[in-house]
Amino acid sequence: MGAIPTQRETVSRVREAPAHDAAPTQHDAAPAHDTGGPRAQGRATLPGSPLAPGSARALVRASFDEWTECGLLRPEQRRVAEDALVVVSELVTNAVVHAGTDVEVDWWLEGREETAFVVDVTDHHPSRAPRDHPGETPYETPEFGRGLRLVASLAESWGVTYRTGAKSVWARLTGRGGTLPDERQLKVAEILAPEPPQHAPAHAGAGGAERGGCAHRPERDRDWINRGALSFLAEASDLLAGQLDENLVAALTGQLIVPRLADWCAVWLEDEATGRGGGWGDPGAAGGAGGPRLARVWHGSENRIEELRHALEKDPPCARSGLRSGPEPYPWPGAALGPQGTHGSALAYRLIAGGRPLGTLVIGRSGPDGIPDEITGLVEDFGRRVALAIGAARQYARQATISAVLQRGLLPGAVAEIPGVRSALVYEPCDKGGPSGDFYDLFPAGDGRWCFAVGDVQGKGPEAAVVIGLARPWLRLLAREGYRVADVLDRLNQLLLDDATEAADAAARALVAAGGRALPPGDGPQTRFLSLLYGELTPLGDGGVRCTLASAGHPLPLLLGPDGEVSTAARPQTLLGVVEDETYTSETIELAPGDSLLCVTDGVTERRSGSRQFDDGDGLARALAGCAGLNADLIAERIRRLVHEFGGGQPEDDLALLVLQAE
Repeated sequence: MGAIPTQRETVSRVREAPAHDAAPTQHDAAPAHDTGGPRAQGRATLPGSPLAPGSARALVRASFDEWTECGLLRPEQRRVAEDALVVVSELVTNAVVHAGTDVEVDWWLEGREETAFVVDVTDHHPSRAPRDHPGETPYETPEFGRGLRLVASLAESWGVTYRTGAKSVWARLTGRGGTLPDERQLKVAEILAPEPPQHAPAHAGAGGAERGGCAHRPERDRDWINRGALSFLAEASDLLAGQLDENLVAALTGQLIVPRLADWCAVWLEDEATGRGGGWGDPGAAGGAGGPRLARVWHGSENRIEELRHALEKDPPCARSGLRSGPEPYPWPGAALGPQGTHGSALAYRLIAGGRPLGTLVIGRSGPDGIPDEITGLVEDFGRRVALAIGAARQYARQATISAVLQRGLLPGAVAEIPGVRSALVYEPCDKGGPSGDFYDLFPAGDGRWCFAVGDVQGKGPEAAVVIGLARPWLRLLAREGYRVADVLDRLNQLLLDDATEAADAAARALVAAGGRALPPGDGPQTRFLSLLYGELTPLGDGGVRCTLASAGHPLPLLLGPDGEVSTAARPQTLLGVVEDETYTSETIELAPGDSLLCVTDGVTERRSGSRQFDDGDGLARALAGCAGLNADLIAERIRRLVHEFGGGQPEDDLALLVLQAE
């Protein structure tokens, strides 16, 4: 789909203008508004695609027409409107190319004695400053930018405002700005011309057919290659490197190529395990088992995309030169491109990374001139970056799958139900794509006993997973063998000092080796600490529950009474895996009906808000006291919500909490 605005308004009412006076960072001071607010305004939110500049121009052009009809803009003030269309195009293009996020565009008229037009373009990638490369030149269609120098020459003032999570570039025009350099007047005329119809080919200029697009294309190709190629490859590498899904890589590839380098392009992805890719003219290749998958088709005209896709699916590419990324001729799908696309040239590039074929990139350009060598070489360089991005995305997907399977194996499939006890659990790993360092368990141990554990391993990832993979089964085994709480911790401590350290170190070395890096000199086996809250529950005949528990370096459990009184239910002891031959002790308490026991990891107690932690000043105890009268589920949910609200941003540590309530 194209850049369809999600909202737009053109009204004559005062709105709060963007805070341009909030420390603009370059060029000019904030615009001096001569009225209390805008006389008329418009707003649009556009997807960060190459179609966004054209959509923004169309919306602003429509606003100017409405304002002229309403008398807000006099005919002799059209100079402002013409300059505004150029500035809007440049600012939106800058945001699309250099930020890649959705773009929010605000524009309005202000002033009465002297009419001024103000535009504010906001993206959500504030770490990237707006760019204006000295060598930046016009591209082959008016969809792409010509640098902030145009903005500076046309605007009375302009600047950049940084906010939390956003960056806004604004400009104020009065018609008294500078004049355009002579060599750019032709491109400005293209911007001010009416938008070409959607059925026109991507290379058609404002005049319509190939007359405006192909006549000077070789000269523009050479000019763009000489000045903009390196910038393009750098920007493309930056954008592609941030994608962790191969389908998103394919989609971004199409947006980067069309219409800069080609009129259309397609990306096939194939199974790198088989490397099979079908063949042109092979009836069993399209959609067949092991054949390539047509992941993305992109054309300058949306109306042509589906028809082009159907044509390309019948002719999947086939590599005829083994593992070679260089271009090979591809059959021209002229029938799918309409009257203006009868003749043209297409090339296929194999996408190879790490010696493995990952897919094929096909580009096509209409017209009799073919694809010049400069473009061919540039696309080949670009294809290598696409292949690397696809390979990285697949590696991430494999690791995420392995981590998810490993994570499921480290946690119990179901939490045991205990007679006379209601339980509630919250478990939120910080890294959704890797094993968490927190774990929990609640299981029957036989002889009318149930055991629970909430633990936190030093570190995260595979090393932490190895320690959890050893500790949790050992906990269950020792408990079912009849060992009491303190004895279980004694033996688990010795296990961590022996087997767990060796296994975790082996996992760390394997992980480093897989990444192609050497282990730092002197980096030998490291002890893997484990903080653990472990307990044993025995329901009593009178409705209460006897609880024997011990805390080894773990946040202490809190006991909540029906009257709101909160107290600690254990005493602090040494972390597991630190001191050899450490002797642990346990405490026994009774949970009366209505009593609740809260067990948490340090993701709760150490949740930060600035320099403060959630548990500073007994913050967790005060939060729990406010849960008096709630059942186990509501207590767990309220503590979780309070922890998230305290920090505001995304959690920086895993979070686990368990509530046990005697019924």
